[in-house]
Amino acid sequence: MTPHFPIAVVGGGLGGLTLARVLHVHGIDVPVFDLDASPRARTQGGMLDIHEDTGQAALRAARLHEDFLAKVHPGGQELRVMDKRGRVLREDGDDSGGRPEIDRGDLRDLLLSSLPGDTVRWNARVASCRALGEGRHEVTLADGTSFTTDLLIGADGAWSRVRPLVSAVTPAYTGVSFVELDLLDADARHPACAETIGRGMLFALGEEKGLLAHRETDGCLHLYVALRVDEAWLAALDRTDGGDTVKTTLLRYFEGWDPALRRLVAEADGRPVPRAIHALPVGHRWARVPGVTLLGDAAHLMSPFAGEGANLALIDGADLGRCLAGHPGDVEAALAAYEETLFPRAAHAAGESARGLEILFSPDAPRPLLEMFDGLDAEAPRP
Repeated sequence: MTPHFPIAVVGGGLGGLTLARVLHVHGIDVPVFDLDASPRARTQGGMLDIHEDTGQAALRAARLHEDFLAKVHPGGQELRVMDKRGRVLREDGDDSGGRPEIDRGDLRDLLLSSLPGDTVRWNARVASCRALGEGRHEVTLADGTSFTTDLLIGADGAWSRVRPLVSAVTPAYTGVSFVELDLLDADARHPACAETIGRGMLFALGEEKGLLAHRETDGCLHLYVALRVDEAWLAALDRTDGGDTVKTTLLRYFEGWDPALRRLVAEADGRPVPRAIHALPVGHRWARVPGVTLLGDAAHLMSPFAGEGANLALIDGADLGRCLAGHPGDVEAALAAYEETLFPRAAHAAGESARGLEILFSPDAPRPLLEMFDGLDAEAPRP
């Protein structure tokens, strides 16, 4: 017999897990289907700055805020902006702002550990979804098994298998690509690079490209080499020798840049990870479809250049959980209330992310970024 669930969540990332946790707090347990074979099947990415009004509000709703604060990275909010000559044009050493940094893996582990052990169904890759009528849906997994549900929630990221049930729109390439690199055990093995980056985040910008880097909690430095290139450029990178050819290629794009900045690429360890940056259209939304909704990147994938993606996934999950708990027996009222908040918030954040991309990779960067920070300083309340 095909299993049936009143609510089923596809995707065990931050948004799906937050939803499951908030529902659990309200006495509702739901299955979360994730494509990974286990919690440790892949690395979870770098540092996240968690915003007071979104990500932290979600963690409060999940009753995990104190546990979160115990895991934040001291010094992670520090910021350094440099030009291609290596001149430090802005340095914020204050670590008391409202956006503490946490390792994405630590945050995911916190959410996982707060749920019953059988919540996440691992190795459950979704192959297809179809409507059965009256708000019910059938989900078929890659292993050929299937289940049905009265409420299907797509928390399954950029290339969501659930999204086509509500929207025909797919993500488009933004024109910017990353090559991600790591410098391991930086203070001991790469002290000069560690000094260049500092304790928090580095933006080194110019000529429509940049070196974006941050220190991670395990002592590594994580570097994003960001370029305006054709989408096909990434696929053509020769990675057969483990990374040396890629580093040589990248360094050609940074000829004439300060040697201390070029060293971040030259000394990197391990295999480079290419990543094309895609986004859904600003203001992406859908008409109410019975029995299904989306959250996080599945709903509003955007570039990372406003730091909003993970925060929105967290608050989406918390809001949807609270709406469902607050409308017992009336799923459609809960989804309508959730989407009424979701759409304008996501549209604003996506607009800021698109604007951030243009600021960071403008021909005269880092000047627009410095002007943006100056404007934020002027708007900040006086102590």
